[in-house]
Amino acid sequence: MTICKGCGATLQTTDPTALGYTPKQDSEYCQRCFRLIHYDDLTIPMKTGIDPDIVLQKIQEKDALILWVIDLFDFEAGIIQGIQRKLANKDIVMIATKRDLLPFSCGEEKIAKFVFSRLKELGIQIQRLILASNQEKMGVEEIKECVNELSNGRPVIIMGKANSGKSTLINNLIGSQVLTASRYPGTTLDFNEIDIDGVTYIDTPGIEIVNSMLMEISEADLKTVLPTKTIKPQVFQLKGEQSFFVGGLARIDLSGCNHASCVWYISERLYVHRTNGNYADEKWNQHRGTLFTPTPIELEMKQYKFHKNQEKVDVVIDGVGWACISGEVKTITVHVPKNVGVTFRKAIL
Repeated sequence: MTICKGCGATLQTTDPTALGYTPKQDSEYCQRCFRLIHYDDLTIPMKTGIDPDIVLQKIQEKDALILWVIDLFDFEAGIIQGIQRKLANKDIVMIATKRDLLPFSCGEEKIAKFVFSRLKELGIQIQRLILASNQEKMGVEEIKECVNELSNGRPVIIMGKANSGKSTLINNLIGSQVLTASRYPGTTLDFNEIDIDGVTYIDTPGIEIVNSMLMEISEADLKTVLPTKTIKPQVFQLKGEQSFFVGGLARIDLSGCNHASCVWYISERLYVHRTNGNYADEKWNQHRGTLFTPTPIELEMKQYKFHKNQEKVDVVIDGVGWACISGEVKTITVHVPKNVGVTFRKAIL
């Protein structure tokens, strides 16, 4: 049995519509990975990822050091529910990737303080935190030193939610493009062993993403929603009733604004429209899907309401980014597709 070097799927030459298909008997990569690597062309979508119970059960059975990869930009969506229970007594190092997407004003110390604060609130313990990004392969040497110190001859399992940056991280550790890495979630499809500097690393399938906008949009719209370079904050001053439309994906209504501001941290390709809150319903209903795009596949929305009682609060929309709201604002109402999660947290910046 031969597996694809890119995604770990078993290679086969009989069914072009199934995973692992390659037209060449001696190919190292399946056709899906080949087209992703060379043409950024997704032939078989797997964006939901793999059932977390299946992945975590297989990880629990192995005696290994665990590198938990989490996307700093989409941190809340990257949390694995019940990880302390499901991976009890395991040595876990968190690798926080895509640091280069966060604004330069967000220093490493501030990021670390934020991560440990959130993990404490969630009751999650880790051995160590390492920040990583593609920029100058940040974190690579620190990860290798950490592995040498903590692995004690054990294999190293790399796990995380789909689209967390696992495959890109492993390629950086290897020093070449071996695994398939793309913006599409669900690239790695099975457990895949790789030898790096005499250490066995095991790449695992991306754990299923739930409650994320990435699951509610078409594959074509991923390139609009997912940022590709350092986020430039978009700053708005607020007074009275204000509403913001994030394309046609989400909406935030702010009431009772006085000496307040809203700063958006989202993809450079995603347009934010600000309007008077008194006319928000009319504009949203009239222009959603035409002026306000992209839109989710399922248009039914739900609301989250928050009574602001702190100076600064982040309103996080899973898969999209966040808005930092500061100053005097009475209530914040968030409208998102019914399956998308929203978190109100202490501001990261």
